[in-house]
Amino acid sequence: MMFFIGNAFADGAAAAQSSNWMSFLPMLAFVAILYFLLIRPQQKRAKQHQALVAAVKKGDKVVTNSGIIGTVSKVLNEQEIMLEIADGVNCKFVKSAITSVLNENGEKVADSSASCGCPAQLKKPVQQKKPATKTTKSETKKTTES
Repeated sequence: MMFFIGNAFADGAAAAQSSNWMSFLPMLAFVAILYFLLIRPQQKRAKQHQALVAAVKKGDKVVTNSGIIGTVSKVLNEQEIMLEIADGVNCKFVKSAITSVLNENGEKVADSSASCGCPAQLKKPVQQKKPATKTTKSETKKTTES
């Protein structure tokens, strides 16, 4: 009977080694999920924002992260710009405070907060539908009679 006990200990040691290796597999899967769901999209958004900030030039209409809309009146250096927020009112801003660039109509042309991770690109304006008008019963009768 004693010779079976040695075999049992040997089998337990082999099983323990494989279970130690397998215990890291869920942790590796968790790290991979975190990378693809959190870290990678954030890196894409950061690169997109850097490209947006680098492309800002005099005359661009921009929105800052505080919600101020203004026109770039002067690019002071690589980190700072001067925004004209009203006639004759200029404020100095850090370039990284810009969140989006607007066109003449006030529609976003480039936005650094896009969730798709795509590079900043021109966006087509959304056409709004005309609201449906209500017709009265007398109007419907007139149209059916004629």
